[in-house]
Amino acid sequence: MNTSRAKGLRLPSLGCLAAAALLTAGCQLRADELRSTAGAPHPRATALATVADTVATAAAPVPDSLRLTPVAAVPGVPDTLRQAIRQLHAALGPTAAELRPEVLEQACVGYLTLHPTGRIERAGLLAVADMDLPNTTERLWVIDLKAAKVLHRSYVAHGEGSGHLRARRFSNEEKSACTSLGFYRTAGTYDGIHGYSRRIEGLDKGQNANAFDRYVVLHAADYASPKYIAQYGHLGYSRGCPALPPEQFKDIIATMRVGSMMLLSGPGVRSRWLDGPAAGRRFVQRGWR
Repeated sequence: MNTSRAKGLRLPSLGCLAAAALLTAGCQLRADELRSTAGAPHPRATALATVADTVATAAAPVPDSLRLTPVAAVPGVPDTLRQAIRQLHAALGPTAAELRPEVLEQACVGYLTLHPTGRIERAGLLAVADMDLPNTTERLWVIDLKAAKVLHRSYVAHGEGSGHLRARRFSNEEKSACTSLGFYRTAGTYDGIHGYSRRIEGLDKGQNANAFDRYVVLHAADYASPKYIAQYGHLGYSRGCPALPPEQFKDIIATMRVGSMMLLSGPGVRSRWLDGPAAGRRFVQRGWR
């Protein structure tokens, strides 16, 4: 989007107009609510589109800026491990080009810190989702560390309480409908309202520890598919689950069997498992095993 300001142009009413549109839409607004039963655009959708076009044309700030939030390096990571993570990122190839190195570092440090505690049992495998990327990006990667290979890359939805194109708000609370950041352990599978699903357990107190009780799970959703993006310009929204495309969910769930580690990274993520010195010691002892 064009974010430059029109020289000399003052449009005080546009900010109010955009704010009113956002208040009308809110985080609960879904694409399936923005179309009539006959398939024609809903008047609210038309109004929102008009506001968005006007604001963009006038170069006013847009609510879903694509400017990513900077990710700080994990403190205390030894040079040996940091170099190994850079080498891993390069070896993963083009499929991981949009996986930011700093986010991969978070995932690797968490894996190396968590695995020896017994909280995750699956060695050499991790999944990482950069929830700061727009949901029109395949922002979930499942990685075989020992083979330095991306096993799966996928779209993943965020909770409707977390934002529109990008997830901006995160919560561990019941009924928040938000995504919860942090490290997770995969648990068992079951057949539920979304079909074949895998439960996940949050490992970060205060950030995602309620995930199991909230029934935040890996499951398929039509609104997490490329077809949905083609129709509406973005993914739909879950109630906080990292929902997956119907074309890929079975393979991803099967790969991430019980005891695997997953990181949902995003602005404000913090974790006791981001322990650079501990991860460095573990890597010297056993590498990615």
